[in-house]
Amino acid sequence: MSYLALKHLHVSCVIFSGLGFCLRGWWMLTGSPWLQHRLARVLPHIVDTLLLGSALAMAWLSGQYPFVNGWLTAKLCGLVAYVLLGSMALKRGKTLASRRRFFLLAVLAYAYIVSVALARNPWPWL
Repeated sequence: MSYLALKHLHVSCVIFSGLGFCLRGWWMLTGSPWLQHRLARVLPHIVDTLLLGSALAMAWLSGQYPFVNGWLTAKLCGLVAYVLLGSMALKRGKTLASRRRFFLLAVLAYAYIVSVALARNPWPWL
């Protein structure tokens, strides 16, 4: 698969992952039973696996790696924060108020990851 095809797959998965997370967050906030639907529990794992796989393949093909390139290190750290915050928002938060806060923080982490990717700078707002 060419680098350009991998990049298109990666960007598409970024969009689907973010939209899916926001939809599942909305369902969590509104108490919707759709959050427990089998597709809502399985599809995010498929999308995120494709997302991570395409990221690893692009890193290998381009010779750019986390802990070598600062912006990729920032994306990786942002990804870890996003996963942990998202888990607290959708599954592990004890109260609705804490889940709301974790959801907002996870969305901010997602926005940070995207902004770092677009700017190729760990401090995209500077």
